[in-house]
Amino acid sequence: MFASRVKAVLGPTNTGKTHLAITRMLAHSSGIIGFPLRLLARENYDRMVAVKGAKHVALITGEEKILPPDAKWFACTVEAMPLDRRVEFVAVDEIQLCADADRGHVFTDRLLHARGMVETMFLGAETIRPLLQRLVPQAEVESRPRLSQLTYAGPAKLTRLPSRSAVVAFSAGEVYAIAEAIRRRRGGCAVVMGRLSPRTRNAQVEMYQNREVDFLVATDAIGMGLNMNVDHVAFASIQKFDGHRPRQLTAQEAAQIGGRAGRGMRDGTFGVTADCPPLPEDMVHKIENHHFEPLTQLAWRNSDLDLSSLDALLTGLSLPPPRPGLARGNDATDHITLEHLSRDADIRRLAGGRARVRLLWEACQIPDFRKLSDESHTRFCARVFRHLVEDGNLPVDWVASQIRYLDNTEGDLDTLMARLAGIRTWTYVAARSDWLKDATAMQEAARAAEDHVSDALHERLTARFVDRRAAHLIRKLDEGEENLLSAVARNGEVTVEGHVVGAVKGFLFETAADAEDEEERKVMLRAARRALREEMPRRVAALETAPDDALSLTKFQRIAWKPEGADEAAEVAKLKPGTTPEKPVIEPIDSEFVDGAERERIRAKLAAWFEALVARDFSPLIEAEKKAEDDAELRGHLFRLREFLGLLPGGTEREITPEIRAKLKAIGVRAGRFALYIPEMLKPRPMALRAQLWALKANQAVPEVPGGGLVSITPPRDWPRGFGATMGWVQAGPMLVRLDVAERIAGELGHLTRRAAAALPVDVASRLGAKADTLPAVLTALGFRLVTPEPLPEDAFGPPAPQLVAARREEHQHRGGRGGEARRDGRNRGGQGQRGGQGAPAEAKPVEASPEGAGTAPTEGAATDGAVVETGAATEAREARQPRGPRRDERGGQRDGGRQGDRGGQNRPDHRGDRGSRAPGEDRGPPRSGRPEGRPDGRSGGYGNGPRRDRRDDGPVTPRPVFEPARGKGPDPDSPFAVLAKLKLGKS
Repeated sequence: MFASRVKAVLGPTNTGKTHLAITRMLAHSSGIIGFPLRLLARENYDRMVAVKGAKHVALITGEEKILPPDAKWFACTVEAMPLDRRVEFVAVDEIQLCADADRGHVFTDRLLHARGMVETMFLGAETIRPLLQRLVPQAEVESRPRLSQLTYAGPAKLTRLPSRSAVVAFSAGEVYAIAEAIRRRRGGCAVVMGRLSPRTRNAQVEMYQNREVDFLVATDAIGMGLNMNVDHVAFASIQKFDGHRPRQLTAQEAAQIGGRAGRGMRDGTFGVTADCPPLPEDMVHKIENHHFEPLTQLAWRNSDLDLSSLDALLTGLSLPPPRPGLARGNDATDHITLEHLSRDADIRRLAGGRARVRLLWEACQIPDFRKLSDESHTRFCARVFRHLVEDGNLPVDWVASQIRYLDNTEGDLDTLMARLAGIRTWTYVAARSDWLKDATAMQEAARAAEDHVSDALHERLTARFVDRRAAHLIRKLDEGEENLLSAVARNGEVTVEGHVVGAVKGFLFETAADAEDEEERKVMLRAARRALREEMPRRVAALETAPDDALSLTKFQRIAWKPEGADEAAEVAKLKPGTTPEKPVIEPIDSEFVDGAERERIRAKLAAWFEALVARDFSPLIEAEKKAEDDAELRGHLFRLREFLGLLPGGTEREITPEIRAKLKAIGVRAGRFALYIPEMLKPRPMALRAQLWALKANQAVPEVPGGGLVSITPPRDWPRGFGATMGWVQAGPMLVRLDVAERIAGELGHLTRRAAAALPVDVASRLGAKADTLPAVLTALGFRLVTPEPLPEDAFGPPAPQLVAARREEHQHRGGRGGEARRDGRNRGGQGQRGGQGAPAEAKPVEASPEGAGTAPTEGAATDGAVVETGAATEAREARQPRGPRRDERGGQRDGGRQGDRGGQNRPDHRGDRGSRAPGEDRGPPRSGRPEGRPDGRSGGYGNGPRRDRRDDGPVTPRPVFEPARGKGPDPDSPFAVLAKLKLGKS
C-alpha cells in the first residue's frame, strides 16, 4: 500500500477549484466531497447525477438523504460526511472556514482526519496556506490564478446599477427593502438568502439565470460557491451581525462575496450602493490583487470523545487544543444544549451508560434552524431523548402532527421562512431511521411539506419583488428601442413585446391601470413611444374625416372624440371664452406626440364642427336675425337676444310697444311677461348648447338640464343662481315653470281677469304641474291671486261659489326688468303698465352674479311673499261691486313690516276728485274706517297732501350677470311726477 496523496488547491474565487475536485472525484471509483452549505451540496449533486446517473450518486445533508444502494459518489455537507465509509477520493471545499469561530472545528477535524484511500483534496483560499502546511506537512499545495479580472467600480445608485448585478445585504430587512426598490425602478429581482430551502433558492436562481430578471439581491450566502452569471456585485452594507455582535467585513470576506462577479473568462466588477460608504482603499487593493493576511489560528474541538458518562463527555468537549495554530472557538449549539440538559436531574438519571450518553449527545446535535434564542430548542431535544429512552422511538402521531401543522402555505415571507426552519428540523429528525418506526413515511411527509412551503415562498417572493412586464421591457429597451415589437389596437390598447402597457385616449397615452408607481409608468411610456410616434399621425387624419356624431361636448367644456372601434370617447380639446358667447376659443389638449402642424389641423377640424353645431342648434336665432336685418327697430332686440343666446329673462311690457311686439312675433320672437325669447330655442338641443356656453362663461361644470316634456320642476339644489332663468324656467313660488307654459297660462288668466275676477279654470293646476297647496304661491308669482268665496250662510241654499282668480294689483316686492331695473321704495305705483287689467307679474330683483358668473333670475321663494287669498263676506261683497274691472288689493299700511302702505291714496279719502289713477270704471268705494287719516304711523303730513317725491334706496350696484350688458337709467314712468303730469294732460 502507498500513502494517500494529500493536495491543497488554493486561490481566489473563479479559479475552477470546485470543478477540478468533482472531475477528479468522478475519475475515481468512489469518493466523498463535503460542501459548506446544503445548497451547494444539492447543486453539485445534480451535476454529478448528470454525469454518473442517479443510482450511483448519493446526497447526504442534515435534512436530506438520498442513498441509492449502489451509490459510489457522495455529495455532502461537511458535517454530514460519512467518514466511516472507505472511498478512494475525499475532498473538502472552502477549507479556509476552519477559522470560523462557530463551525470551524468541523472543518478543522476534516482537515486533520478525513482522508481518501487514494487521494485527498482541500479547496480554499490562500490565507490558510501557512497553517495548512504546518498541520498537514505532507500536503502538496497548488495555487491557481483567477481566470478573470476583478475591478472596483465605486459607488452607484440602485437606478444606475448595470444589468446582471447582485446586491448584497446582511439582514432580511435590508434585503426586502432593496428588492422592493429594485422592483419599482428596474422591474424586479431574484432573492437568495440562507434561510431559503434549496427548492426555493433554485427557483429564484433559475429565474435570474433565465434572464427573467436582471438583478439579484442576496445575503453573504452567495459567497460560498454559488456560481451564477453575475457581472457586478454591489455591497449595500459592509457591516454584518455574525451571531454574536455587529462587525465590519474583513477584506477576505468581501473578496469571497465580490468574487462572484465575473465567471469563467468574463471580467467582473464590485462596488457599493444604497447607503453604503465607499470601500477603504486598502481593502480595495487587497481584493483586486488577492493579497490577504494569512490565518493565524484555526478553530478546534476535541472529536475523540469519552461517552462513558455525561461528565466525561462534557470534559472531553472542553479540552484545550493539542498543538499550536489551533484554538477553541465559540461553544457550538450542541455543546450548549448538552450543558443545559446536564443540569436536569431527570436527564442525568436517564443518561446512564455509554449507549444512553451517546443517544443524548445525538439528540443534542439536532440543528437549531429556528434560532429563537430561547430554551425551546433545549426542551425539544430533551423531549426527543426521553421518547427514545422510554419508548424506544419517537411517537409517529407526534411527529406527523407537527409536520402537518407546519405544512401551511398561508402567511407572509417571514412566516413561511420560519415554517421552513421548523420543517428542516423535522426533516433532520425523520432522516434518523433508527429513531422512527416508519421513517420513510415521515421523510416523505417532511419533504412534501418542505416542497409546498418552498413553492409558496417562491411565489410570494416573485409576486412581491418581480414585475415581469417591467423587467422584460427594461431589458428590451436596453437592447435598443428599434428592436421593440409594438402595436396599437383599434380600441387604443398599446402592446409592446406582448405586454399591454397602456392605451391611447384621444391623443394622450395612459399607462396601464395596474402600474403601481411612477417608475413603472415611466418604463411603460418609454416602451410605448415608438408605437405612438407612428399612431398619432394616423389618428389626426382619422379625426379630420370623422363624422359629426363622433364628436361631443362634455360637462366640463371639453370636446370629446370617439374613434371608430374605440370603447369610449376621449377628450381632445377644451373650450375657452371667446369674443362672443357662441364663438369660444378651441384649444387642443397638449400631447407630446402631436406637433404644431398637427395641432392646427386638429383645431381647424374642431372649430368647423363647433360652428356647424351652433348653426344647427341655434338656427331659429340665426333665421330671426336675418329677418330683422332690414328693420332698425328689431335689430337692437335681436342683437340682445344674440348676446343672451335666444332667451333674455325679464318682463318686456315697459320697453316693447305693441307694434314692435307684433313685428317680433312675425319673425318668431316672443316678447312676453317674463322674457324676450324665441320659442324654438327652448327645445332640448338648443337648451343643452346654451347650458354649455353659460357654464363656459361662468367657468364651472355644466349643470344637469331637465329632459324634454317637463312642465315644471323642483329647483335643483346644484343649480347656480341665474341658471334656471337663462335656461327658460320661471321661478313660481316653490317650483320652476317652463317659460312658454308660464307665458301661455299667464296670458290666458290675464285675458280672463282683464275686467274683473273670474272663475279659476279647473285645469290650471294640472297644466302648471302644481299641487293644490302650492297653487296660490305659483299664481301669485305669475301675477295673480286666488279669491276664495265665503261659505253660504246656514239659512241659504244653492251651490257653493266657485274659486275666483284676479289680477294682483299690489306689489310690495321689488320689480326688475331685463336690465336690472328694480323698484326699491315698496310703493304701489298705480296702474301704469297694467292697462286692460293685464298687469305684469311682480318680479324679483336680479340676483347678483356669483364669482363664476350667474345670470338673473327671481330668487327662490320670493314670489310667495306676495301671495294673497281673501276670504269673508266683505271680500265677496267688494268683488261683486266691481263690474268694470278688478280694483286694487287693499292692505294695511304696517303689514309685512316697514312703511309699505298704498301711497296712491287707496287707504285715505280721495282729495283729487276724478283725477285718480284708478282704471276706468273702477269704483273707489268708501274709505276704510278705524284708521287715522294721514301717515300710517299717525304723524302729521298724511298721504292726502299731494304726490310725494319718489324715494329710492341707493344701495350697492348689482354686478353684471352672465350674458347681461349694462343698461342706461331712464326716467321712471311710474314716479308720482309722471303720474301727475299724465293726469293733467288727460284733464285738459
